[in-house]
Amino acid sequence: MLFLELLGYLIVILVAAEVFVNALEHLGEKLKISEGVTGSLFAAVGTAMPETLVPLLAIFAGTGNAQVSEEIGVGAILGAPLMLSTLSVSLMALAVLKRRGIQGHLTPERSGLKRDLDFFLIAFSLAFVAMFIPHGEGWVRAAIAFSMVLIYFVYVMMTLRASSKLVEEGHATEAGSPMLLARLGLPQNMLFIIVQLAMGLALLVIGAKGFIHGVEAAAPIIGLSALLLSLMIIPIATELPEKVNSILWIRKHKDTLAFGNITGAMVFQGTLLPAIGVSLTPWAPQKEVLLGVLVTLVAAFWLRWATLNGGLRVWHLFINGALYVGYLTAVLI
Repeated sequence: MLFLELLGYLIVILVAAEVFVNALEHLGEKLKISEGVTGSLFAAVGTAMPETLVPLLAIFAGTGNAQVSEEIGVGAILGAPLMLSTLSVSLMALAVLKRRGIQGHLTPERSGLKRDLDFFLIAFSLAFVAMFIPHGEGWVRAAIAFSMVLIYFVYVMMTLRASSKLVEEGHATEAGSPMLLARLGLPQNMLFIIVQLAMGLALLVIGAKGFIHGVEAAAPIIGLSALLLSLMIIPIATELPEKVNSILWIRKHKDTLAFGNITGAMVFQGTLLPAIGVSLTPWAPQKEVLLGVLVTLVAAFWLRWATLNGGLRVWHLFINGALYVGYLTAVLI
């Protein structure tokens, strides 16, 4: 029964992602913005809602056990970028392996991808450094947290500023198919684009939350700690919207949208959420946490290096998947 429930919520997420992606493409086209802004800002923040709620609820609402709540919060904060930079990226490669081949080229808009990864690496490196600062050094941690928030706002401004030039260069967002609500006879205007966006986002949150509860129910059977559960299992569920959206886009050869959705979410979740973790939790360098952060940084740096040295190919993304397998092996054995 539990697995049927998980399957049902997975179907909800898949349907919701199609509704959300379709509306988002029309929104980007209507606003005349670049694919980078549509993917890195709008899609990334929208689909990040489920995994954003998990650590916030864990830290502020709690489970009755402060230590368990903090472990779930820290694990969920750090598990999301880990999942995005490794498993999610490799699933995109798997989705186009048959069509493009192992040596096939991936063609996201290079400057936007580099910008996303640069901002993520800077912010997440600060989160790594903060682990070694004692919790009593409140002012130092507060300064680091403020810096990470500032980094995200600078990132948003730079991404928006680059949009008009990218549109002129041919990187404008284009809708590949009619809006779903328009097929039902409703007008294809801004109001109904927003209505469809809200419907898709609501279904994404409902599906992801239901899937999370199902995974949490299955975790005791597997026998995982709260920290490992939040680092490894919860992100598989909460990152489903990003995974599904990016797979849909990359199969349509919309590589900029596909990568922007992933890397934009990495920036969002690598700045604002760690800032909360640094401020409100012990944020200590436990083995599982420390290794997860290091793997995430290596995965992001590898993507950046491959982008700037001959361009991304399908096989590059499988290296990111191998890093995730290596992490699982290290923490479970």
